[in-house]
Amino acid sequence: NHVPLSPLSFLKRAAHIYPERDAVIHGARRYSYRQLHQRSRRLASALERVGVQLGDRVAVLAPNVPELLEAHYGVPGTGAVLVSINIRLEAQTIAFILRHSAAKVLICDREFGATVRQALAMLGTPPLVIDIDDTQACGGELIGELDYESFLAQGDPARPLSLPDDEWQSIALNYTSGTTGDPKGVVLHHRGAYLNAMGQVLSWRMVLHPVYLTIVPLFHCNGWCHTWMMPAIGGTLVCCRDITARAIYAAIADEGVTHFGGAPIVLNMLINAPED
Repeated sequence: NHVPLSPLSFLKRAAHIYPERDAVIHGARRYSYRQLHQRSRRLASALERVGVQLGDRVAVLAPNVPELLEAHYGVPGTGAVLVSINIRLEAQTIAFILRHSAAKVLICDREFGATVRQALAMLGTPPLVIDIDDTQACGGELIGELDYESFLAQGDPARPLSLPDDEWQSIALNYTSGTTGDPKGVVLHHRGAYLNAMGQVLSWRMVLHPVYLTIVPLFHCNGWCHTWMMPAIGGTLVCCRDITARAIYAAIADEGVTHFGGAPIVLNMLINAPED
């Protein structure tokens, strides 16, 4: 009479109960919970086909875009550990994280391609690189073996997300920013992620079907676990690639955003924004 706790179960449940409700919005891109579940399962399957196994690390270097949201389910859904890398780091620190985590795969947004290319040159055996070719990216370059959508197409949407046999199994490996030396890795397990996500519902007094703007970077403690919380309450995740007052106000006006998380500097930016 025991079921290991995992936030992956939230997405499976949401896809069953709210299959057609908007799960993710990113500009013109919209995915229902049925689609998010299928895309996450495709990612898990595609990673499995390139040799990712239980306990392997898969890194992602990207802002808050749908691909990183999907990685929060698809990567642990194949038994691997998600390493979400700070997009503000320089090449040497990125190289250290990739080397220290022994990442087998790196999913990289094109905006940071040049920096990642420098980081990969510092590694003896670089990981398999998959490009995120986001239309909202500001320039950048594609450096991977293939792009994310092509990689996803290789996966099986019917492959279930693998729930852990042991709830203490690692779900994510997060790194400090390295301001006082090399970055330190901190491991989060499925049980901790599940309980923290549920705790957010209580402490934030969340109601069903919020529209949540992802301002908190997903490389900051996995977005405070808000990404894993939203499917539990049938919420909609609105991606915010550029943290600017204009983008935030536009999301509130256009998508009916009801909630977001942000540091005081973000709130100051909003209240001090010019009228236009």
